[in-house]
Amino acid sequence: MYAQMVDTGANKLRALEDMGPEERAFQERVDADVKIEPKDWMPEAYRKTLIRQISQHAHSEIVGMLPEGNWITRAPSLKRKAILMAKVQDEAGHGLYLYAAAETLGVSRDQLVADLHAGKAKYSSIFNYPTLTWADIGAIGWLVDGAAIMNQIPLCRCSFGPYSRAMIRVCKEESFHQRQGFDIMMTLCRGSAEQKAMAQDALNRWWWPSLMMFGPPDADSVHSAQSAQWKIKILSNDELRQRFVDQTVPQADYLGITMPDPELKWNAERGHYDFGPIDWDELYNVVKGNGPCNRDRLQTRVKAWEEGAWVREAALAYAEKRAARAQKAA
Repeated sequence: MYAQMVDTGANKLRALEDMGPEERAFQERVDADVKIEPKDWMPEAYRKTLIRQISQHAHSEIVGMLPEGNWITRAPSLKRKAILMAKVQDEAGHGLYLYAAAETLGVSRDQLVADLHAGKAKYSSIFNYPTLTWADIGAIGWLVDGAAIMNQIPLCRCSFGPYSRAMIRVCKEESFHQRQGFDIMMTLCRGSAEQKAMAQDALNRWWWPSLMMFGPPDADSVHSAQSAQWKIKILSNDELRQRFVDQTVPQADYLGITMPDPELKWNAERGHYDFGPIDWDELYNVVKGNGPCNRDRLQTRVKAWEEGAWVREAALAYAEKRAARAQKAA
């Protein structure tokens, strides 16, 4: 979800009998649900897939601070400001956990950040949409963080140890983010007619991009099968998307607002909600850098990185000074 359309570097699935001894032993460990740790042998394609996925996830957490950070000073009360500030701080922490997990695979954080700033690395398409009103902050918490939880809970069981362990804490914090968003939406829906209309407008604009977060349909997700075999991906895009729809529609009914999908209806035979077609051209267009806020998001990140250079330099100088003192004392 936060790492859409990650290339596994593998062209086709391979049976155990077609693998070499090391690769066979690796796949047997994965099949037995034994975690793969950084110093263990792993296929190079597995390593590269993890680097791409974890780094894209980390980038998404960091870029994801921007749409909400823009509203901290404009939140309607001191309480809402404090809650939103804490949430944005959590997202920074998630990025930190994930960059650290990626570093265990032999890539430097500086290189990951450089790839993001150069436009070589991607982040989730959802963060390239604008937050026009306070209701958008509620919709992000309810829908975007709700979709994140749906995707990230299975990642707690992924085969790579550092990634799965990082996701345990991330999921706990994301659950609070989702509740915060739903609380904003509920407050608006119980307020004036104008406030409820704001909540409906936010739902109208964020619903379809939220469904796109899970990635393209399984039939078009050519690398999902290999990621599933490696247990990097536990559930398919379409399975996760259906679970999200089934969970979220009753919540909208409780709020008294309507999903912007005339084809949405309960299918008793399937035991799931049917929903209308998604505009995949929009997803691919946003991922390629042509979304409403792509350029603004990247420019803001690069500016923050450049203006924060003195902080990183000061921290490095302080660490070196402490290390020199400790060595001298020893």
